[in-house]
Amino acid sequence: MAARIEVEILTSYPVIAEAGLKTKTVSEILEPGAAVLLTDSTVGPLHADSVTRVLEDAGWRVLDRIEVPAGESSKSLAIYSEVMGRLARSGMTRDGTLFALGGGVVGDLGGFIAGTFMRGIDFVALPTTLLAMVDSSVGGKTGVDLPEGKNLVGAFVRPRAVIANLDWLDTLPERELCNGLSEVVKMGLLSGGDYFAALGSVGAARARDLDALRTLIMHAVGFKASVVAEDELEKGRRAILNYGHTIGHGLEAAADYALPHGEAVATGMVAASYLSREKLGTDLTGLHEKLLRAAGLPARVNSIDAEEVLSKMGRDKKRRASDSEGYRFVLLEEVGRPVWDVPVSHDEVLRAIGAVSG
Repeated sequence: MAARIEVEILTSYPVIAEAGLKTKTVSEILEPGAAVLLTDSTVGPLHADSVTRVLEDAGWRVLDRIEVPAGESSKSLAIYSEVMGRLARSGMTRDGTLFALGGGVVGDLGGFIAGTFMRGIDFVALPTTLLAMVDSSVGGKTGVDLPEGKNLVGAFVRPRAVIANLDWLDTLPERELCNGLSEVVKMGLLSGGDYFAALGSVGAARARDLDALRTLIMHAVGFKASVVAEDELEKGRRAILNYGHTIGHGLEAAADYALPHGEAVATGMVAASYLSREKLGTDLTGLHEKLLRAAGLPARVNSIDAEEVLSKMGRDKKRRASDSEGYRFVLLEEVGRPVWDVPVSHDEVLRAIGAVSG
């Protein structure tokens, strides 16, 4: 049975999680028309044929299937330009729809392409990773990277729908499943209440228990949808979703993106828990480490240069010109009580990075 949550913004859209991609689901969202399927070299061989059949059975005309190389390197202006050219040559028109089948890279790239091709065509996200299902596909953030930093070129693009086929998780390597659980744990800590209580099943979700996965996915989507509905363009409270990301993004960049996003965020959350203790007197480090162990995630990283991480953090797109003397962090006063825009000095950040090193 499909679970459905509406993201209630100016133009609302559904997030649907179901076992199997159903022809009925696809045909009910939009009137069938011209479509292009964007995927990558890992996901395409696994799922592109079956998705194409579902779309065609629902009445869509699939003009082209575009496959980009798997990995963060495809979130580039060069690949963006290449795919835009393919769309133009396919005969795609302004009333067409781009379906993005893949993880966060394909979703971010596809959303940005859909939002800018002919000044905007319809976009449907088909996330195939847990990380994309619970986080990157919800909320409308799209974009590509520059050599100078991650996600520095992008836009908010509202999808017409997000459809998560839970069966696709069967082909996901364990490390990638654990990466998705990082965002699940993050949002449970931010939310508190029933969602935080449900984190007791994170070990079962790691073991691919379908009921545990569906429950945690819908908790995560529901929480993120409520935050996005309140602050879609991240002018205020939506900043709490960056918990663990400030140092996490620095770790990713310092590792030249060889460190997976989920593992970087996990380590970043532990670092943030040290800062919460130092700045707010809240000791949640043990709780963080316990949840992350259950999710199969690290609480520390090896062989990092704290100064290099700090340098990369200085290029983060969320940093403000007024932050020259330090950084602004999301911290936890308690489970379910996040605060944002907490000023943190360079020395305090270096100590937090050192605490998660080794």
